[in-house]
Amino acid sequence: MALRSMVRPASRLLTTARLGASVRLASSSSQGEFNETALSNGFRVVSLKTHHQTASVAVHVDAGSRFETPEINGTAHFLEHMAFKGTANRSQQQLENEVEQKGIRLDAYTSRESTVFAGRCFAKDTGATVDILGDILTNPLLSEDAIEVERRVIQREYKEVNAIPYEVAMDYLHTAAYQNSPLGLTILGSPDNIQSITRNDLSNYINTFYTAPRMTLVATGGVDHEQLVAAAEKAFGGLSAEDKAPAVPACEFYGFQVTERDDFAPVATIAMAFEGAPLSSEDYYPLAVASAAVGSWQRGAGGAHTSASPLARAVADESLAQSYQSFVTPYSDTALWGVVFEAAYDQVDDASYAITNEWGRLALYSTDNEIQRAKAQLKAATLFALDSNFALNDHVGRQYAAFGRYVSPAEIVASIDAVSPSQVRKAMQEYIYDKDPAVAAVGPIEQLPDYARMRYDMSWVRS
Repeated sequence: MALRSMVRPASRLLTTARLGASVRLASSSSQGEFNETALSNGFRVVSLKTHHQTASVAVHVDAGSRFETPEINGTAHFLEHMAFKGTANRSQQQLENEVEQKGIRLDAYTSRESTVFAGRCFAKDTGATVDILGDILTNPLLSEDAIEVERRVIQREYKEVNAIPYEVAMDYLHTAAYQNSPLGLTILGSPDNIQSITRNDLSNYINTFYTAPRMTLVATGGVDHEQLVAAAEKAFGGLSAEDKAPAVPACEFYGFQVTERDDFAPVATIAMAFEGAPLSSEDYYPLAVASAAVGSWQRGAGGAHTSASPLARAVADESLAQSYQSFVTPYSDTALWGVVFEAAYDQVDDASYAITNEWGRLALYSTDNEIQRAKAQLKAATLFALDSNFALNDHVGRQYAAFGRYVSPAEIVASIDAVSPSQVRKAMQEYIYDKDPAVAAVGPIEQLPDYARMRYDMSWVRS
């Protein structure tokens, strides 16, 4: 969790400074002053300075369920839960008191390709926040009592997540699409793994994945880069410079269907997706524009009958579903491009056909005007999602995971602007039209078309 620009990157002033054996890159743009420094052990320090009085500070780690095996699946997420339970230098109570006194808000989250430990603070407390995050990540206590407490928390979380049809369908979608790859594993892990993960498993995971080359400290807001580097050197300078993680096996996409029928559920939840282009591909933005053209809709939302999306109008006018959402889920070397929708049991067949028919129409008959509207919508959604220090921090971390560099919002907008309608149609024909979809469906799905019918619908379009 990455972008190749379709236009020339903005000019960047490069300077080199000696900080131990570190290298510094600096640039300035309308988004703020950007700086990057690599410590001698390979730990990266990145800052985007703005005129805020607050800051968002986060350590982005290349560690998630994709880097696990079935035997240890769930360890990255379990370790995230252990983050704020005390260190060798601070008890949990001391940690909580220090955070509360400074008004720092700590958070952590795990995805399939990364784990992030973050703190939001006043700009003047950036150094203290780095020190806390460094202590948490390099000196975790991992007490047996805390492990057992968090084990019960995660078990409850597992039950809660698996009671949400959308979450179940999306996990099943990954299982179907990437069935022979760790990318098909869930983030939480299986109930058996949650029950059996030990302190030794957590410690081994830290030693393997929490090394300098796999970690990036990102700070956005009212930050001073030189002070940030000094704090990072103190907190993370002692990390191993060796990347000990095993190579991630290449993933292969499968057209496959996973279903779980439950006729007592109020609605069916169905996710359908194809293998899209990763962020580093020149086809990513044409497909992202196509996804924006498919759009989204939910019952109760106003304006559906006059929506720019033909699919949204059809779903609203003909009552084909309760809601639908087009999505693009990119990874370092692949992506899922598709739609997830909710429908009553007697709407499933018609909704499925309407969606596949719309995909084919976009590939063959989409108009220049609708592509231009989709580009405007995608640009707006991109910029609206980056209107806080915390969101910017997550954005910068994702760009480094994908590209090894910062991709500014302006560069992304320029890449979207460069997409032509013919590129969108070409990408749809190459990745979507007449291709094998992955399908996951839960709930009252008696009327779900069989896979062969859905596959056929992807090669025949009623114009």
